[in-house]
Amino acid sequence: MRTPPSLGPVGLWTGRLQRMPIDRIREAAGEIDSLGYGALWLPESPSGRDVLTYAAVVLAATPRIPVATGIAIIWVRDPVAAASAARTLDEAFPGRFVLGLGVSHESTAVLRGHEYRSPMAAMRTYLEAIAGSTYDGHDHAVPPVLLAALGPRMLALSVELAAGAHPFLAPVSHTATAREILGGGAFLAPELGVIPTSDPDVARGTARPYIERFLAWPNYRRHLLRSGYAEADLEHGGSDRLVDDLFAWGPDDAIRGRVEEHLQAGADHVAVQVVPPDGEDWMEGTRRLAPILLD
Repeated sequence: MRTPPSLGPVGLWTGRLQRMPIDRIREAAGEIDSLGYGALWLPESPSGRDVLTYAAVVLAATPRIPVATGIAIIWVRDPVAAASAARTLDEAFPGRFVLGLGVSHESTAVLRGHEYRSPMAAMRTYLEAIAGSTYDGHDHAVPPVLLAALGPRMLALSVELAAGAHPFLAPVSHTATAREILGGGAFLAPELGVIPTSDPDVARGTARPYIERFLAWPNYRRHLLRSGYAEADLEHGGSDRLVDDLFAWGPDDAIRGRVEEHLQAGADHVAVQVVPPDGEDWMEGTRRLAPILLD
């Protein structure tokens, strides 16, 4: 399995481009590239833009920055289609595309006409099909593949059949555990929410509405309970402890320090997600964080 290109220690994860008009996406992606972020991570929703087509638009609009799907949902396209699209992007933009894959949630699978009985088996079958796929006679390998892995079995699969893992909503303790499971060779790129404020009430008041929907999904609840949190930590948008562990906020050195904690715990790359307080522009936060995190 190919290893990811050099993404640097810090990239930018954002779903906010997804809802913009294409011209605005091109403009914003170009600015993010110019700011120096090591990668741009793009999520996928089950009824939104096709993330592989969307990645092509972003890659074509930017001269340098690698683009990673964070993540492409396996229920949305069959594995050969995913492999062929990923190969096409890698061929057109050499060394600039990373294919992040995930099983998402039961509601997503059902929406696209699938059953969600064994997501682990489904992912294994999907990866095996990618590995066995051909590319219309061209000798072009599939670009690096990362898995949205939280639990120990999916993390182990990330080593066996992929190049590593891209955990979401993961505290530093999970990064350390993931590195132990992955060993030294696999790539580890956790997402980290960043709220650009030093006011604890503003930070927690911003984080709770954002993560409340994630805390309602069984996959994330199991993940966080397994990570040492109690049921009470997951209620009402999350306890102070949970919010403070999942999001970086505070003065510049505190935000930079949290990224460093993930890197010291074993991450190769941290995909920061700017979650702005109400009324603030996420792009302005993205600009402000660049010199703090990329110097």
